[in-house]
Amino acid sequence: MALNSCYQDLTVTGSVVGIDLDKPSFSVKARSGDVFEAIVGPTTWYQMLSNLDQLERDRVPEPEGEKSGDGVRDDLKRYMQVNRTVTVNGVIYKDDERQRYEARAVHLFGSEPDTYVYEETHWWLSQLSLMSDRWLDLLFEHRRSYAIDDFSHFYRTSLNITGQPLSEDQECATLSRLIYGLSSAYLLTGQNRYYLAAKAGVAYQRQAFRSLSHDGRHCFWAYGRRRDAAGERLIIPSQNGDDHDTIPLYEQIYALAGLAQYYRITLDWEVLEDIQRTVNTFQDFYWDPESERKDAGFAGTGGYYSHLDFATMRPDSPGLGDNRSQKNWNSVGDHIPAYLINLILALDPIPRGAAKLELGKFLEICQGILDETSRIIAEHFEDPDSDFVNERFTDQWKPIQDWRWQQNRAVVGHDLKIAWNLTRCAFYCQKRAQDRDYSAEERSRLRKQADTFLAFAQRLGDRMAEVGLDKVRGGVFDLVERQPTNDMPTQFAYGCTKDFWQQEQGILAYLILHGATVNDRKYLELARECIGFWNLFFLDRGRQGVYFRTTANGLPVIEGGYAHKGGHSISGYHAFELNFLAHLYTRAFVTTDNEADNNFCVYFKVTNNSDQESINVLPDFFPPDLLEIRKITFNGIDYTDDRKPAARNHYQIRIDDVPRGSDGTLEVVVEFRRRDR
Repeated sequence: MALNSCYQDLTVTGSVVGIDLDKPSFSVKARSGDVFEAIVGPTTWYQMLSNLDQLERDRVPEPEGEKSGDGVRDDLKRYMQVNRTVTVNGVIYKDDERQRYEARAVHLFGSEPDTYVYEETHWWLSQLSLMSDRWLDLLFEHRRSYAIDDFSHFYRTSLNITGQPLSEDQECATLSRLIYGLSSAYLLTGQNRYYLAAKAGVAYQRQAFRSLSHDGRHCFWAYGRRRDAAGERLIIPSQNGDDHDTIPLYEQIYALAGLAQYYRITLDWEVLEDIQRTVNTFQDFYWDPESERKDAGFAGTGGYYSHLDFATMRPDSPGLGDNRSQKNWNSVGDHIPAYLINLILALDPIPRGAAKLELGKFLEICQGILDETSRIIAEHFEDPDSDFVNERFTDQWKPIQDWRWQQNRAVVGHDLKIAWNLTRCAFYCQKRAQDRDYSAEERSRLRKQADTFLAFAQRLGDRMAEVGLDKVRGGVFDLVERQPTNDMPTQFAYGCTKDFWQQEQGILAYLILHGATVNDRKYLELARECIGFWNLFFLDRGRQGVYFRTTANGLPVIEGGYAHKGGHSISGYHAFELNFLAHLYTRAFVTTDNEADNNFCVYFKVTNNSDQESINVLPDFFPPDLLEIRKITFNGIDYTDDRKPAARNHYQIRIDDVPRGSDGTLEVVVEFRRRDR
């Protein structure tokens, strides 16, 4: 098929490989290998990437010598240098054999060709703070302190693009995701407003949605609360279309996301107790331990069932329909990023204090879940006949390729999420392999496991770079066919679109793979490509938020229910998680010219009801010995010299002999520095 007459918008991302002042034009080489000559003219403008603050960061120096007086050529000479990374919004014309590409907007990422504004120390902190402030302003207006009644009265799950409520419904899992975001904002900024909001949100979640078993051992979280003219009622089973009238495991998992992140900050034992009860629920109702429960009708093949029938509390009930006796990515893999890593970071090494023995037992359970879920992903999800993982299975681990919308299709973000999280798990295996409390045999197993996880993560990262990422425009695609039938490497199930949360997975996957491989710059280049697309096209600068979906060229999709600030699939979670971890990963993995730029701070606020005598302060799973603690303050007083020996013990700091504040809390600030690698 030849296009004889076609004019359309085209976004191109790549490196400048040539400049022609006579035409005038510049040439951009995309990662696809295509070279686009972009003609510039009087309607071409150059723009430095801006953050949500919309501040002008253009500090590109004027070239030496006098200006020619031709503004088009003077701007081209000033802004274009060979090897500079740019994104161009332009128009491509094709008429018979003639083709022409005209640049309209030329986006720059740094004032010097080898600099990137999004790698500055404050970039992600600013984005996180502005999003947090806007969420709180929309929900609670002028309030700066928060109580449980504020969340009861004002919190709504579904918000339109301006932040106004679309319904009266409150969903537990999305509330928890917002709490995660607010807790993450406090961890990175120490702003008390975010802590107060997270604290009130946790109190409301526990009061409004928690359902305890008769013996107090198990906790289930209700789907939500609905208000109408008849009053307010609690809704137990999910109302989401894929899971309607069931209790899906992923909603229970995400009910812990906020609680786990809040517990890291506060060491609040009441919150930990609810987390433990919920994990008991996972283990007693959804877990399919290998060969242990076959007599109870379970398959005994490992992993977790995806759904329970609320009437029978069984995963194999006929009432579940096509969700009966299934396992999927969400029921296995979502444990890891949603709560498990954050929980293990808080518990390993075992905190000092009266509850040490019980916390040790709980840590073993959490480590067991991490070991099993990561191993199952590595063993069962990869498909030698496809570039993409399988995502849905029977309880015998046979892939399901005819389920509703999924069919034999891949969500690109899930492949990248696996690459990101298996790399994190590899770091944790490496750390445990250094622990002399383990046998030599166990340490050897952990090292091999780390190598297996990292190799799988790299394979996925490499595959997605070829078939899941846009090699011309940048960004991560959405839903594609696992077995293309169009004689192309990629076939889209629906449109050629890009969703916000999948950009997060790509950014974090490639940043952490860069950190794992150290000298392989291809992952850093892929991360920068994804980060550029995110910051250019997904930030809703006018409303300090993010767009859910864009077209391939980066235009926001605002029809079909995608112009939401809040909803079942969007809340204060993925974008906040991106800001939180992109800041940590950039500071830890991306070398800067200024040594101090590879430092960062993490903030904690231990409550007055915690009896723990120590706090674990490592912010994520990192390669062993990569980070060192440079400074420790308690309530503003420097305790660095007194606490350094303890800090070197797996980043655990004693807090038992430190005076508390007037309200009984203890503010802990820890500054980290990356060691030379």
